[in-house]
Amino acid sequence: MKLNVKAFALTCGLIWGFGLLLITLWIVLLDGSMQAVTFIGRIYRGYSLSITGGLIGLAWGFFDGLIGGAIFAWLYNLLSPKNKS
Repeated sequence: MKLNVKAFALTCGLIWGFGLLLITLWIVLLDGSMQAVTFIGRIYRGYSLSITGGLIGLAWGFFDGLIGGAIFAWLYNLLSPKNKS
């Protein structure tokens, strides 16, 4: 079975981007905004535990998930026929 690279990449990008946004909003609603640098803030420039930082994380996460999903699906399609023989 082959994966559709574009669909898989878009799905990964949306899940990672909106997942990061939802987790950020959850933390902000429970604990309030914080300007402390987090691990994700070191990777994604501009990200912080705030609503604005969550939107920046959404953009970074979408493109990160998009690229990662495309690479994963491409490698899966490349290697899957070799496993059947």
